[in-house]
Formats: sequence, structure tokens, C-alpha cells
Amino acid sequence: MEEEIDLKNMFKAFWDRKIAIIIIVLVCIVIGFIYTTYFVNPVYTATTKVILTAGAGTEEGQSPVTQGEVTLNNSLLGTYRGIATSDSVVNTVIKNLGLNISAGTLRSQISVTSETNTQIIQISVENADASLSAKIANELSKVFIERVAEIYDMQNLQQLDEAPVPTSPSNINHAKDILIFFAGGIVLSVIYVVLANLLDNTVKSSSDIEKAIGVNVIAEIPVYEFNRGRKR
Repeated sequence: MEEEIDLKNMFKAFWDRKIAIIIIVLVCIVIGFIYTTYFVNPVYTATTKVILTAGAGTEEGQSPVTQGEVTLNNSLLGTYRGIATSDSVVNTVIKNLGLNISAGTLRSQISVTSETNTQIIQISVENADASLSAKIANELSKVFIERVAEIYDMQNLQQLDEAPVPTSPSNINHAKDILIFFAGGIVLSVIYVVLANLLDNTVKSSSDIEKAIGVNVIAEIPVYEFNRGRKR
């Protein structure tokens, strides 16, 4: 019974401060929208795909992929990821495109992953310039394939898809960001109500008196409001 009363009191505390809760949540949502719109620098991600194939084939076409070549390619996936971000590949891309950035800066913009249960390698490049991110990704794919061919003396990589120019930033999602700030507003509202309720030492009911002085209340005088100007 005491737990039920406490829950009722807690619910009443939230209900009494519902206007403040709504204001806090709305302010957080507005702050989130302003932050993501005006303070977050957009970054664009361009992705190209490279597929591991069999070795060099004949003029009539590529020779079929054998199980041994599949096993070899799978074992080399980790090595390929390292080659794609190596100094030789990154510096060649910088030179070919005439980029005015360091190898370390460009390497930090590159992400190389492999699709699960496939022999497809994804090469992604993040940059503030959408067009430049696509150029770097495609050039990186080209240089990477050439570098692997030099190292292993075999043509077992081909570019599957060229990287298109991204049309929207990859680091900005207004719906997601607003939802995060909304959740933050809810949390702040709960903290506010709990603290306000804990710091409020005013007497609101007979049970508060009983808890404060340890004496049972035997009678209550109801509050009667009336219009003083009315003739009785």
C-alpha cells in the first residue's frame, strides 16, 4: 500500500510539472536541430567495391575460379586491407590527384572493409568535398589493384563498382539526432522532477505531517474557497 502511495505521489509530481517537462524537451529538440544544422560540418562518404577473382585468364575470357583461389583470396583479405592503406598506395593517390594533404590525413579518411561471406572489398573515403571523396575512392581502387598485381604477380582483383558522388552527408541525420536530443530532454526532465521533489519540503498532505513528526493525524480541516464579493 505504501508503494502504491509513493507511485501515486511520484506520478502527481510529474503531472504537476508537465509544463516544465514539455518546455525542457522542446528546448532540447530545438538545440539538437540547431546544432546539427549549423554547427556540424558535413562529411561525405564515397564507396567503391573491388572483387577478388581468379588469376589472369585468356583473351577469350576470365578462367573459372577454383576452390584453391577462393581459399587464397580469403586468406589474403586482411593483407589486402593493409595494402590499400599503405604508404606506397596512399602517396601514389596523392601524387596522381595532386592533393595538398599528407599521407596520414588521407589515411585517416580511408576505410577498407570486406563484405561478410563474400570476396568483395569496400573502399570508402570520407571528405568534406563530395566530388573529391568519389575521385579519391576511385583512384585509390585503381592504384590498389595495380599494387596488388605488382606484389603477387597476378591479376586477381577487379573494380566491381565505381564510387558515385554522394548527394548527402554521411555524418548528419536530422531524424536520428533529434531523437537523441529528445531522449536527452526526457532524461533531463526526470532528473529535474526528482530533484525538485526531493528538495521540496513543504507539507502537501496529512501523510507528510505523519512522516515529519511521527504523530497520527486524527482530523483534517478542508479548505473552503468562496467569493468574498458574493452576498451570503
